[in-house]
Amino acid sequence: MQSGYRAGHGCTSATLKVLNDIITAIDKRQYCAAVFINLAKAFDSVNHHILIGRLNSLGLSNDCLSWFTNYFSDRVQFVKSEGLLSGPLAVFMGVPQASILGPTLFSVYINDVALAAGDSLIHLYADDTILYTSGHSLDNVLTNLQMSFNAIQLSFCGLQLLLNASKTKCMLFNRSMPAPVHPSSITTLDGSDLEYVDNYKYLGVWLDCKLSFHIKYLQSKTKSIIGFLFRKKAFFTHAAKHTVVKLTILSILDFGNVIYKIASNTLLSKLDAVYHSAIRFVTKAPYTTHHYDLYALVGWPSLHIHRQTHWLQVIYKSLLGKAPPYLSSLVTIAAPTRSMRSSRYISLITPKANSFFGRLSFQFSAANDWNKLQKSLKLETHIFLTNFKHQLSEQLTDHYTCT
Repeated sequence: MQSGYRAGHGCTSATLKVLNDIITAIDKRQYCAAVFINLAKAFDSVNHHILIGRLNSLGLSNDCLSWFTNYFSDRVQFVKSEGLLSGPLAVFMGVPQASILGPTLFSVYINDVALAAGDSLIHLYADDTILYTSGHSLDNVLTNLQMSFNAIQLSFCGLQLLLNASKTKCMLFNRSMPAPVHPSSITTLDGSDLEYVDNYKYLGVWLDCKLSFHIKYLQSKTKSIIGFLFRKKAFFTHAAKHTVVKLTILSILDFGNVIYKIASNTLLSKLDAVYHSAIRFVTKAPYTTHHYDLYALVGWPSLHIHRQTHWLQVIYKSLLGKAPPYLSSLVTIAAPTRSMRSSRYISLITPKANSFFGRLSFQFSAANDWNKLQKSLKLETHIFLTNFKHQLSEQLTDHYTCT
């Protein structure tokens, strides 16, 4: 359950896993509550002696441990401003930031914290931690969450990491269950009550208590950039417009786009409007130009096809075992039951869902969308990922229309 700085893992995969668990709980008409844990200066607070002990527990040789001890020793830092250097200050704690080893060492340092979660679920992304639990009784949910949070805090204390209580927040997901007026407080070890919030930015994605997604933040951010670009359009060549939109607008819209796939069409249409404005900036097309013609002018797909492409690639990586194990474990290949030609195609078992919202979970929608794709793709065996991407591109071009 550690996704930070690991090959094949990322903010998107971690968020997909967490959302799958929460959506599945809500589909069962359970209460679900979470604590978003924030640490104060986490990377700078690593105790070198404890870290060496962690490395020793992983089985590193004495020579390796001596090398790391030397690596941490006699480090200094100073400030440079306008060519002037301050005096050196000895550094006795922390892992060097902006270094190759720093993030990995921090992950090693903090990873065993997950063992203290008890009956609750936990996911780590370096120093970003979410602790969450669900159940049919709200009192039991909050009691279990409090117990797990206490244990996690004790683990942090043992690592000499300091909880940032003012930035650590609680959220009660209440999409299908009535929201209590005054839910029981979740408290820190020193007795401070954590604040309940209706929305929180988790790993770059705004989540809200009803999981309707605060796309307005994404929309506002991109609209302000587009407004600036239009005001300065006289200074851009056509090629420069292409480049600047790809590096700003498209990169923002691409980040976590498979997560926003489960948002309503009404919300997603707000992102389409921003995307169309960006294309008009590049092409100088009038406002009355139909969006289908806009895509043709610039040679870019619709956001729907872009999201669907990334989404199906995530599913196929999960099938190949190239996705994090916590995603791959959510897809199960169906065993053929009849000697029909279609039974030779790779299909997935679609788990039970009790509601339309439950069908938005990763485990359900991945199986459902994959099986739909297989009606035209008809894969009988696994193929290389690059070949799959090529075939997928052809399928989406042929079978998806812009709406």
